Amino acid sequence: MANIENQKFIALDIFGKNYLSWVLDVKLHLSAKKLRHIIDEDNAASNEERVTALIFLRHYIDYDLKYEYLTVENPLALWQNLNDRFEHLKAIVLPKTLNDWSQLRFQDFKTVSEYNFTLFKIIS
Repeated sequence: MANIENQKFIALDIFGKNYLSWVLDVKLHLSAKKLRHIIDEDNAASNEERVTALIFLRHYIDYDLKYEYLTVENPLALWQNLNDRFEHLKAIVLPKTLNDWSQLRFQDFKTVSEYNFTLFKIIS
């Protein structure tokens, strides 16, 4: 059990609820591991880098998504498939977020903590 790697961030939900934050987390972690170029078009990555990135991506997606994309062996292809599947969420989430931001008023909250929580939720 000691060899099981702790997750550094939340895995991608099968419904894509956390897709936008997941994309940012994956990009940051791949950059830290010097593997960010793997998910870019026309990359000249070695086979070892591709496998490492694929293992990383598969580690941070929901079990059902992992099963659905079981045959995908290229991390760029997996990244693009997930992007095609969930990218439309920006069109749904962004207008709602902009509306929430425009309606945010300090006086609607009982405490500063509640206001800050809502503010940071909208920002994220």
